[in-house]
Amino acid sequence: MAEETIFSRIAAGEIPAEIVYQDEAVTAFRDINPLAPTHVLVVPNRVIPAMTDVTPEDEPVLGRLLAAAARIAEDEGLSEDGYRLIVNCGSHGGQEVPHLHLHLLGGRPLGPMLTE
Repeated sequence: MAEETIFSRIAAGEIPAEIVYQDEAVTAFRDINPLAPTHVLVVPNRVIPAMTDVTPEDEPVLGRLLAAAARIAEDEGLSEDGYRLIVNCGSHGGQEVPHLHLHLLGGRPLGPMLTE
């Protein structure tokens, strides 16, 4: 089993966060350092360290992550103008917490994917 992370502790209710969605498989909460007017992190409740650690058994939770992100985007009023979902993986990908998560960003034009 993967080690506990700050995200798994938030999902378990051990660390306070502004939860916007939670079910038995995923938890979504507002990022404490938002990069857009809406910046929500969507995490599996069970720790999957990174995309490189995904197994076939994880496919249902990955689908749940995407479905939850779409629902949250709708609830946040982002669906009409659009939003971005980002998954960082590893140090070159910018992953800071070893717990797979989606960044749901929106509320303004987000510009190009990369500037370099």
